[in-house]
Amino acid sequence: MAKKKIFISYDYDNDKDYKNLLKAWDANGTFDFSFHDHSADVSINSTNAAAIKSAISAKINSATYFLCIVGEKTNKSSWVSWEIDKAVELKKKLVAVKIKSTNTSPSELLGVGATWALSFTEVSITKAINDA
Repeated sequence: MAKKKIFISYDYDNDKDYKNLLKAWDANGTFDFSFHDHSADVSINSTNAAAIKSAISAKINSATYFLCIVGEKTNKSSWVSWEIDKAVELKKKLVAVKIKSTNTSPSELLGVGATWALSFTEVSITKAINDA
């Protein structure tokens, strides 16, 4: 099976361990989870926002799927909001998963046809990606 091209959007300062968990699942042959990571593993605290947006836009554009990890503070991240808007603009297949069910969703994910994983598990996320 060909690996899916997925851009992963997440709050870099607070949720990078969950992004790394996805990468570990991908590396583990016993999991039915595989993807080509098209996200930008950089902290967005940069003085050159235009260059960062350009690089991130290219990575989102090269992916087929856009997966948003919704952590406790994700809804307050202007960068994640911008990434979601860009994915919608580029007509990517949107998938979202909350780390905890009580986390507040970014408003940009609502009403745009996102497919939701019901829990942060390999089975649930894989199903949501396949259903997107």
